[in-house]
Amino acid sequence: MTAFGLAGEELIAAGAEAIADSAEISVVGLVEVLKVVGRARAIKARLLEEVDRRQPAAAVLIDSPGFNLRMARSLQQRGVPVIYYISPQVWAWWRGRVKGIARRVDKMLVLFPFEVDFYRGAGIDVSHVGHPLVDQVPELPHVWDAGAEPETFNIVLMPGSRASEVESLLPVLLESAGRLSRLLPTRFRLLRAGGRAGREVDRHLESNDLPIEVVRGEPFGLLADSHLALCASGTATLELGLIGTPMIVLYKLALWTYWAGRVLVDLPHVSLVNLVLDAGVVPELMQNEANPERIEREAVALLEDREEVAAIRGRLAGLRERLGQPGASRRAAAEVAAFLEPRVPA
Repeated sequence: MTAFGLAGEELIAAGAEAIADSAEISVVGLVEVLKVVGRARAIKARLLEEVDRRQPAAAVLIDSPGFNLRMARSLQQRGVPVIYYISPQVWAWWRGRVKGIARRVDKMLVLFPFEVDFYRGAGIDVSHVGHPLVDQVPELPHVWDAGAEPETFNIVLMPGSRASEVESLLPVLLESAGRLSRLLPTRFRLLRAGGRAGREVDRHLESNDLPIEVVRGEPFGLLADSHLALCASGTATLELGLIGTPMIVLYKLALWTYWAGRVLVDLPHVSLVNLVLDAGVVPELMQNEANPERIEREAVALLEDREEVAAIRGRLAGLRERLGQPGASRRAAAEVAAFLEPRVPA
């Protein structure tokens, strides 16, 4: 059995044949999507050419609803069964879209238990497989466990894994770091993503005078050695939560995207860590609130309040249980294999 399609570095390393690079269309926001819409159409056309030529037994679509829901419709028209892994978060925005998903998706694999009832209520065959981060993120000793007052506060900057996120957030983070360095003894490290996002990081750091250590690769030891993270909203908040690192979550989009989101999204929290824990455990700064002055104020208040740090870390300790049992990727693979079994010759 072979796999081909839209792939990133890790999927290619796992043996998939890349027809196109997923990083080319990995953006957040309505305005941001307009910048890549032409390339997305070209990639979709190229993928469908390969689908027509190879006639796959099924398609596994992963996340990226803006691209993949359109892809699902084209695959359905060609009679290719669709498995969707990491489901579109239509339970958060534009719930009516679930009707279209029900027509185009044959099997839905979800990360969070609360998603099951939502999709099942729409008549979709759905299975909860859990979150792969439970396996990927180890339980490590944390720098806050030392007990003594830190001589230097380790702060990690996490501007996101998409170039559009880095472009929006990194200048704010760098200015915030400069302000914090004048108030507290600090050490700054920046977690650099690969691909276009990493190149965007390099471009911004060229004109930055503050000493910032750039870290690539395995992040978990770095997160455990950080007293605080300034982090773009996304999966990284779950990684930090599983490690037990206090964080300030930042969310900054183009203005039109933000206002559209205000209309479409009906959720009490923005960050995944707060959504999963169903509480405002960590601060969230959105749009204009995600500015250097406010970040400085929130960070100083948190770092100087050991009781608040302990309270946040105590609440984060419940995250691992909320995300499910280990073995999520294995369960997802088993679901795909079971789906394919009657469709693929022995």
